[in-house]
Amino acid sequence: MASSNRRTAYIVRNTNETKIQLSLSLDGGSLDLLPATAEFQNYRPRDHDPETPPEYQDTKTHASQISNLQHIWIWTGIGFLDHMLHAWAKHAGWSLRIRCRGDLAIDDHHTTEDTFLALGTAFTTALGPRTGLARFGYAYAPLDEALSRAVLDISSRPFFVGDFGFQGPMMGSLNTQMIHHGLGSWAQNAGVTLHVDVLKGGNDHHRAESAFKALAVACKGACERLVGREGEVVSTKGVL
Repeated sequence: MASSNRRTAYIVRNTNETKIQLSLSLDGGSLDLLPATAEFQNYRPRDHDPETPPEYQDTKTHASQISNLQHIWIWTGIGFLDHMLHAWAKHAGWSLRIRCRGDLAIDDHHTTEDTFLALGTAFTTALGPRTGLARFGYAYAPLDEALSRAVLDISSRPFFVGDFGFQGPMMGSLNTQMIHHGLGSWAQNAGVTLHVDVLKGGNDHHRAESAFKALAVACKGACERLVGREGEVVSTKGVL
């Protein structure tokens, strides 16, 4: 269970296109299993069917990692999206549980967009009052030949600029356009200003993963609580 000092949120987002449950702790630690709901109770694992989450959340998956410090378990039905969200949570120091039942028979758009929207809502909910925070975070992250930079401002002024330079249209079953659109959706609901730039790299997988790792470290820095400045709004306006 979450302690009183941890910043946590539980979000349910249900539309005609997607059903999402999401639990987030910005400070890591344990997370309860996502509760059983009608939207997910009939799901059963089927061999080689990535659209069907495992029946039990303690099942080891391609995007799960459970330790004393972090609980990460992600299943959206889009393997590459799961991989990026896993990297984001891991290097931000978050604990994160997500499961999504989306209309993947159409394409990956609604599932990706709504997952990022839900994560943005969870981020701002868990963050709570925007006081006593570092506010700004930035990071560079390499992955072999790729190098990315992310700069984040917990500004309450949603804005996103991204330059990824992907060479191909798809990574696994994820359209590369959806990385830009997804992060823009996250920034909108998270209430942050975000710039992400892939500076170099010849492999699209490496470009994407270095971008999410840079974002993760930037998030960790911006969310840091400043000792001795509790309750202070880090803005000349006096409000965020």
